[in-house]
Amino acid sequence: MTTMGAPSFTIRLAETEADLRAAQKLRYDVFVDELGGAGEGVDHAARVECDRFDAACDHLMLIDETRGDAVVGVYRLMRDDQAEAFGQFYCDDEYDLSVLRASGRRLLELGRSCLHADYRGGAGMMHLWQGLADYVARHRIDVLFGVASFHGTDPDALAHPLSNLHHRHLAPPELRVRSRDFQRMDLLPEDALDRRRAVLETPALIKAYLRLGGVVGEGAFVDHAFNTVDVCLVMDTARLTPRGRDIYARDRA
Repeated sequence: MTTMGAPSFTIRLAETEADLRAAQKLRYDVFVDELGGAGEGVDHAARVECDRFDAACDHLMLIDETRGDAVVGVYRLMRDDQAEAFGQFYCDDEYDLSVLRASGRRLLELGRSCLHADYRGGAGMMHLWQGLADYVARHRIDVLFGVASFHGTDPDALAHPLSNLHHRHLAPPELRVRSRDFQRMDLLPEDALDRRRAVLETPALIKAYLRLGGVVGEGAFVDHAFNTVDVCLVMDTARLTPRGRDIYARDRA
């Protein structure tokens, strides 16, 4: 953390074009500067990361009042009604979501989640999750899903964490979305896994979702534009762990 004082967080949805621009600038810092990503809407001159989905989504923003109301964390949220009006979810380009749509349950896609580097490992992510929990309760969401990423585009270099996800955290059939450009995740048999290595090489956000009761779809997707290997995480609010239920489904009456 910097030498500035303790953060004072507020969380709200983007309401103006300036709000959205601030979220897109943070995404540029993380996804382009840090991770080397590119994409259809990256504007290097303006230092914003955006795409055609942004206008159709809600944008949850974590704000630090001690930094002049700086946006230090974001989540992009797309409900099933928004996706229907727009024509698709973001994940539709990478995963076959037909099993989720066939469930008849209320769906929410999570995307473009990131925190400013100064706020990682602190309370920022928990504040974002609490804001997300309020949104989930308000819109009566049943299933949350979205792609989460490993840095780099070489699946073989990620054999241990990907195989661990496949063998130990694969979604049940009724939630098992499948990669469209199918990249096997079971690169190693389960008895050949180095579980410690697998856990160490799994990004913190993915591990956090797994602790809450998240599961993964079948197959990974190599996203060359963003320089990532993606997996699709799915969380059924009826099947979350006690900690997950406390965050996502607690009574806020």
